This record gives sequence, structure tokens and C-alpha cells, in this order.
Amino acid sequence: MIKDEVTSNHRQSMAEYLSPLARSIKPSGIRRFFDLVSTRKDVITLGVGEPDFVTPWHVRDAAVYALEKGKTQYTSNAGMPELREAIGQYLSDSFAVSYNPASEILVTVGGSEAIDLALRALISPGDEILIPEPCYISYSPITTLSGGKAVGIETFAKDNFKLKAESLQAVITPKSKVLILCYPSNPTGGIMTYEDWLPIAKVVEENDLIVISDEIYAELTYGTKHVSFSAMPGMKDRTLLVSGFSKAFAMTGWRMGYACGHQDLIGAMLKIHQYTVMCAPIMAQYAALEALTPHGLEEKDRMMEAYNQRRRLVVKGFRQIGLECHEPEGAFYAFPSITSTGLTSEQFAQRLLEEGNVAAVPGDVFGLGGEGHLRCSYATSVAQLTEALDRIGHFVHKLKQG
Repeated sequence: MIKDEVTSNHRQSMAEYLSPLARSIKPSGIRRFFDLVSTRKDVITLGVGEPDFVTPWHVRDAAVYALEKGKTQYTSNAGMPELREAIGQYLSDSFAVSYNPASEILVTVGGSEAIDLALRALISPGDEILIPEPCYISYSPITTLSGGKAVGIETFAKDNFKLKAESLQAVITPKSKVLILCYPSNPTGGIMTYEDWLPIAKVVEENDLIVISDEIYAELTYGTKHVSFSAMPGMKDRTLLVSGFSKAFAMTGWRMGYACGHQDLIGAMLKIHQYTVMCAPIMAQYAALEALTPHGLEEKDRMMEAYNQRRRLVVKGFRQIGLECHEPEGAFYAFPSITSTGLTSEQFAQRLLEEGNVAAVPGDVFGLGGEGHLRCSYATSVAQLTEALDRIGHFVHKLKQG
């Protein structure tokens, strides 16, 4: 009896052992919402940002071949030298940025690990990390866990969700240290051009900021070529470029990312990486190496064309339904406004799931400026998208009929 009571007391008080930082972090708003989807049938999901394409066969074959050849050991902590060289060549050819594979490129377990390593390497307690919002939901929690303070910068649909220099300047204080950028944007699909970047680069330099540029959607731009922030004049040494293979190469489950930047920052990140995950899985590294071959790049371009077709379908569909939707010029998300329905983002998403059997992500989970919007991924088939738009149209019509 006494033993049972002691065990029960320990179980009831376990939360008291947890770090205050860990307790303060909220569960993912995206995952929380999609836990509801698993309880329903015939749901069309426009939620999780994952390509519906299977990793191309020759990329999968490269990993299988590596296994058959007994490639099951650790690699260099920084990643296989030949993969780092291929990444360096790819970035130079595609985005006109040059990095030394030996000292300025680190292969990570997805782009998410790269961001985590960078923030842990850079943040001192109390540092302010500036984050344009709406944005990828992980930046703020990782900042908090690293001991920093996340400061949101609201962007607006009227500006196509571009970051404006005056908005950035307005939040800068003596404690501001890092600016996190994510263009093309998740969740808005917004992009930044060379002309858009110029005033941002000026503010960054004048205020001596370090930039983490998450460019995981760099390959997915429509009508204009992606401009890497690190390619802007004077920005390379103060910018960490983060990217990976998940989105453009349909390799989400392989967890292959990379970070490129000043050797001092990469060196600090490498030390943390050594003590946490050691290295990225060798089989996945061989797959990534194959993805960067001419055949792999052709497959990437083929998928890109499919996304562009779907993008046009979805934007046109939302506008015909009567929901305002800015033109997403990158990534694979539409971010329509649902304010005309009179519902909040959460209410709209919840009712759309319950009454329309379509799952999408309420915009408020992405931070400032997200309320009043819905994130819909168009990384799914045309047939599914067409049916989803039909269901959303019926749902909105019912709402407007009262």
C-alpha cells in the first residue's frame, strides 16, 4: 500500500522535474490539428508540408546499393566529403553562392537540425531573435529552448508577405542579434527578389545582425529565380544558408539537410552536432548524392512543373469560391483569407474538417499576420485538389447562406 502511494505521488509530481523551458513550449499547432484527422474517414488532407511524390527510384536505388555494399558505418561528422563537394557545386551552379566544402558546409539531419544547431551556437541568454511572421512554426520554440527571446515581425498579404525594411528596423533593439529568414515562405508562398533584399541587407549591416536564411524551398519558385540572401553584396560572411533535400527532391523521410556559412559558425555547429547526433545516416547521404546528379536534377524539375500546374489550379479555385488569395510565387502552399466568412482561422479549419471533410491548417498557428488565413498545401494530386476545392466551395456557400 505504501509502495503504491509513493509510486503514485512520483507520477503525479513528474512535471515538477521538467525544465521550465520544456514546460513552456506548446505542442505543434499543425500536429495537434492533424491528430483529429486520424479519427475521420474520407478526409482530404491539405495540411502537412510533404510532397506526394515518392523519392525517385534511382535515388532510392543508390541507398539500397550502399547497403548492399556494406556502407553502414559512421561518416565524417560534417558529412561525406563527396556529398559536401556536390552540395557546394550545386549551390554555385544554381544560386551563385560559393562555399568551401571542407570548412563551410555541414550535412545535418534535416534542415531543422541545422537551424537548431545554429541557434544554440549563436544565442546567449536574453538575445533577441527576429522572425518575420507568419512563418514556419519551429523557429520560436527552438529560440526559447536555446535561451533567446523570439521577436515576431508581422508581414501582410497586401505586400505579398514580403519583409519590409521599416518593419525590421522598428523591432531592433540593442539585444537584437539574429534575423531568421524563410523565403520562399512557409506558410504564405511569398518570395523576395534582389530588389526586395537590398534594403533588408542594409538594415542587417547597419545593425550588425547575423542572418539564418532557411532556403528549403529555394528550388520551388514560379516565374522568377530564387535569390539567396547570402548572395547579396556583403552578406555571405554574416549569413548561414540552411537547406536540404526534403521538399524539392521529395525526400522528407530521409532527413537530409545542410548548413553553409562562415567557418567559425560552422565549426561551432559541428561541435554540437558531434555530441548530439554524430553524423547524418550514411545511406541517406548516398541517396542525397545521387539526387544531385543530372538525372536527379531532371526529376526535381519534373516535380516542379507539376507543382506549378497545381498552384494555378488552387489559386484560381479559391478566388472562384470567393476567398481572397494572394499569388504564391514559391513553395507549395496557398494562404487564402477566410475573413469574409466571419469565422476565426481555428473555427474555419475545425468546421471545414467536421462538415466538409477537408483538413487544412489554421493560419494563427504561424504567428503574427496568420489569423484570418488558412494554409493549404498543394503538394497533392490534381484529382485530390479538385475534389477538395469542390468541398470547400460547398462549405463556404453554406456559411454565406447562413
